[in-house]
Amino acid sequence: MVDSTEKPRLSKPLLLLMATAISATVSGLYYNQPLLPDMATTFSLDDGLVGLIPSASQLGYAAAILLISPLGDTMARRNLIGYLSIVMTLASLGVFLAPNFAVLITASFALGLGANITQQLIPLGAALSTPETRGKTMGTLMTGLTLGILLSRIVSGSIAEYFGWRSVFLFAALLAALFGVLLWMNLPKNKPNVSLTYPKLIASMFALIKKHPLLRESALTGALWFAAFNALWATLAIHVTSEPFFFTVQQAGLFGLVGMSGILGAKLAGRLVDSWGPRPIMTCALVLVALSFGVLAVWGNHLAGLVIGVILLDLGVFGAQIPNQVRVFSIDPDAQSRMNAVYMLCYYIAAALGSAVGVKVMSLAGWEGVSLFGAGLAALAILNHLRNRT
Repeated sequence: MVDSTEKPRLSKPLLLLMATAISATVSGLYYNQPLLPDMATTFSLDDGLVGLIPSASQLGYAAAILLISPLGDTMARRNLIGYLSIVMTLASLGVFLAPNFAVLITASFALGLGANITQQLIPLGAALSTPETRGKTMGTLMTGLTLGILLSRIVSGSIAEYFGWRSVFLFAALLAALFGVLLWMNLPKNKPNVSLTYPKLIASMFALIKKHPLLRESALTGALWFAAFNALWATLAIHVTSEPFFFTVQQAGLFGLVGMSGILGAKLAGRLVDSWGPRPIMTCALVLVALSFGVLAVWGNHLAGLVIGVILLDLGVFGAQIPNQVRVFSIDPDAQSRMNAVYMLCYYIAAALGSAVGVKVMSLAGWEGVSLFGAGLAALAILNHLRNRT
């Protein structure tokens, strides 16, 4: 948390820079999804192994959330973000130059570590906001996150179509370096209130899980819907580049335009959560997630069905994310980085598992199997949400 005596105002230009940096950074986790068919060809991978590529990035992100995110409560986030920018730049270059599958997986994991920049900027935005504006601030930052996730597929698919999949990660390295410099120049030099040794800092996260039922509920519910979300997006390119569609990689990446409906979900939820409260907004959003997989299961072999299903999915996922994170950040202002770390650790472990299991289910049971898998996860998320009333 930022010291109240030195707390700077969160100006609109700074908020815009933070949102744009979040967008650019989180993109690095998702560039590989529409590229999986081409990457599989380069390294002669079967469906089981190719699913490890997005999983490696997500697991690296999850590891950083556990081991790096909590540091935001005890050291200046500006410095931490600078170090992470260097890691992300080098990791992106590692993927670009990878001579074999082992190096590719290692660099993908390191890329996930560097992408922890997003999980430093989001708590910083919450800490610099007042309780009355926190929902709106989170809506803006999460719009940046949504844009990054969705536009990443369009950008990577388009670049790969003309310059090959490796060039995507050269672009990512340049982008990481650019925003690293901009953030270093403009972020405030915050002074945290918490003073803990690193082992105690990490251990305190488990104490927070035990202490706060709302944190447990938010983490599990978010993990379930995000596993379903990543199962869909990790397999979508495989689905649409084969029968009955036979789309190109670039065309597969353009599905990110369809998923931009998530921006509407994030902005609307950010505006409503300050007045309506988080719970009713989450309930409506989770119903949309479940409905989306029903549409994808029944009409997923038709373009209109895919478009409608993806729109509903992204509306629901990003509409639920804002109120869920607002709840998490409201629990303990002095532990916002650690609260966010617990929440996002569950979120991205689930993302990694969802990606890997989704690709495996696709190889065994096809698109219908993936859709039913996602529907089951969405149903569990709704049940967990409804059984708790906090």
